[in-house]
Amino acid sequence: MNIDLTGKRAVVSGSTAGIGLAIAAGLARAGAEVVVNGRNDERVQSAIAAIRKVAPAAILSGIASDLSTAEGAAKLAAEASEADILVNSVGATLFKSFDDLSDEDWLFMYQLNVLSGVRLTKHYLPGMIERGWGRIVFISSESALNPPKEMIDYGMTKAAVLAVSRGLARCRRTGGEDRRHRQRRPARPDALGRVRRHAGGHRAADWAERRAGGERIP
Repeated sequence: MNIDLTGKRAVVSGSTAGIGLAIAAGLARAGAEVVVNGRNDERVQSAIAAIRKVAPAAILSGIASDLSTAEGAAKLAAEASEADILVNSVGATLFKSFDDLSDEDWLFMYQLNVLSGVRLTKHYLPGMIERGWGRIVFISSESALNPPKEMIDYGMTKAAVLAVSRGLARCRRTGGEDRRHRQRRPARPDALGRVRRHAGGHRAADWAERRAGGERIP
């Protein structure tokens, strides 16, 4: 399937590794201008170099910001003020037992996995409505419905992501904007300091290309 996203700008949160990186690469291959996001410049530039290998002609830029904070989300929104496509991909799990999770752990997980998407959606959605076209994708997980015992905090946040995305999808539409969630199974994680990210494959990128191109996928 050939999907042409030329002229569209995509912001993909948490796109320096795993599913986020695969989605960013898929969108770049489809012709979209892609804004890569990660927690530090080194990871952002490494991701851009990886995408460039599969999409040499892609228009790519990067913004380092910590989306577990309101300030980090505001920084991304300020430096990439408009987008036609928003993929809320950033997420993490701490792999702690319920007894070992502190209040700070719960708040961190909610800030990063849920509020990051809420904050970015509130910024980008009005512009999509005004222009009459847009796509917003939330990456959820099977853990939202069947949380593993060592990932209860993660499952809680992914259930919240489902609630947010489904609620937004029921809001009145005034144009071509679309809000969807993508539910996936937990993938084998890569260690990233205290925070471990989930790895993804090319199916996630292919799905993002089809979804961004307007194909209706449940």
